[in-house]
Amino acid sequence: MNTITPQPSLRSRLTLTLTLLIVLAGCTPHKAKQYDPAKVNFTAQVNPLLDNQLYPSLILSLQPSAPQTSDLSPQPSTLSPLSVSVTAPANNAVLRIVVDSSDLNYVTILQEILPVRGDTYTFYPSIKWKYDRLRLVRQHRPLDLTLTCFINDEETDIRNLRIDIRSVNECPLSFRPQPSANSPQPSIVDTRFLFAAYVNEEHPQIPLILSEALSQGIVSRFQGYQAGSRDDVRKQVLALWHNTLLRGLSYSSISCTSNPSPRTNVQHIRFFDEVWNTRQANCIDACVYFASILRKIGLRPIIFVEPCHAYLGYYTDKGRKNIALLETTVTSWVNYPDLLRNLDADGRLPEEQISKIAKYLTPRQLQDYADGRLSTDQLLILVSTSLFDKASTYNQETYQSNRQHFEDPDAISFQQLDIETLRQTVQPII
Repeated sequence: MNTITPQPSLRSRLTLTLTLLIVLAGCTPHKAKQYDPAKVNFTAQVNPLLDNQLYPSLILSLQPSAPQTSDLSPQPSTLSPLSVSVTAPANNAVLRIVVDSSDLNYVTILQEILPVRGDTYTFYPSIKWKYDRLRLVRQHRPLDLTLTCFINDEETDIRNLRIDIRSVNECPLSFRPQPSANSPQPSIVDTRFLFAAYVNEEHPQIPLILSEALSQGIVSRFQGYQAGSRDDVRKQVLALWHNTLLRGLSYSSISCTSNPSPRTNVQHIRFFDEVWNTRQANCIDACVYFASILRKIGLRPIIFVEPCHAYLGYYTDKGRKNIALLETTVTSWVNYPDLLRNLDADGRLPEEQISKIAKYLTPRQLQDYADGRLSTDQLLILVSTSLFDKASTYNQETYQSNRQHFEDPDAISFQQLDIETLRQTVQPII
């Protein structure tokens, strides 16, 4: 008699295979970690000075590899957004920190040698930011970053950070460090030199503005200090001033932000195109607007910063021996577009519009216009010249009384920001 051996069912065979795999997996030895995370003590943090805020204006404008301007800008590590610390678990251990990518940064790798076992080392990763994305941040938002620590290619620990990204329009003016036992009253870190980051001599609108200003007849060309005389330099600035008045730049203050940090002094600053398009500016907005154009034509602008105010200056000679001042908010004293909207059929200003600018004209000039010896364009140039003279003398007394403060590096409430000098470390946000 033939004996038939029953075959296991498909389900039985699958169960047997799965059991065998589980047994084998349980028997496979796991490689033990060589480095104890507790001893490596990997930490990552946002710079405490920044109070968990990250400022695109700092990232986009500061050049860490450039030489430091000793009077103004702090050491790069002072304002570095992130820091990591690791205790070396062995001599000459190879540290690798990997910062994962996000919508604002690419994957970033920091690799260093840790020479001495037991010593703690701190590094400031140079994050590979997506600069085009940072320029588009116009409202604060959170950013999550993940950092992984490897020692000699062994993953030892992971840290997650959540940072508040501020608007690119937010310019930090100063940071007040947290008191400590060693420094109960730490020095304020002044960063008003970042005003220079909003001066943008490369803006594509500027050549169009210069062309328009030339057509208005005050100067025939812009040639900076090559013109020769201080009066020629002044006339070039007057031409730009007149063009701005025709644009109708009015005063508007939007300096406040939603920044919650009680230890950071921040101001919202409009960019060049925002001033041009909205025709609105406060004192610092107008300063960076004018300074951008002056830089483009080869003049050397200065921004004078006082408590609660800023005004413009510029050298009138190539040797930088003479400074002229300009109170940019004077542009709001008249509104040329409003005047020109009310021209009569002959292209003349009616009496009620003349009354708005009469105080900036002499009786003779008013009579010449009434008699037709001056065109409306010529009349407005005279008004612009009168306002330019007033703007040029507006801050003279204040400047003279505060001159010693501008020259004192310890008087941080007073800054004399030479844009050309600051270009060594502060680049335009573009």
